[in-house]
Amino acid sequence: MKFATIAQKVCYEKIKPWLHEMYENLAIPPYDLPIFILPMGSATAMVEVLPWGNSEAIIATWSYVVTGAELTADLMRFLLKQNSELQFGVFSVDDDGDIRFHSTLVGSTCDRKELHTSVSSVLETADRYDDEIVETWGGERALDRMY
Repeated sequence: MKFATIAQKVCYEKIKPWLHEMYENLAIPPYDLPIFILPMGSATAMVEVLPWGNSEAIIATWSYVVTGAELTADLMRFLLKQNSELQFGVFSVDDDGDIRFHSTLVGSTCDRKELHTSVSSVLETADRYDDEIVETWGGERALDRMY
């Protein structure tokens, strides 16, 4: 595994056993990046440990909710309204026009319960909203892209 900083490595090693205990479908990709992959229903979440400066790491959990949807003003209003109502995490649109849902934690202060809340929130939200978005604005869910 390649790490950019010691803080990134420490954080990765701290959360790895927690994720293995909490999620039976946890996958670690075959490439040398500090990332975990978690499927749930029609959604898949990525949990990445990223460096934040030289002395800290962040835990970024995110999911592609829908790719290829028509990015209308109505869809953007819908996503912004959901952002104002959700307890944890936010919707965003990346440079390719893909709709994502993500949450970020500070690595050094993260505990097991906080990690579980963050990861579960991303998985459950992506799984909840992907069907509604595809039905109204088109596109594909994570599960659809896998097959």
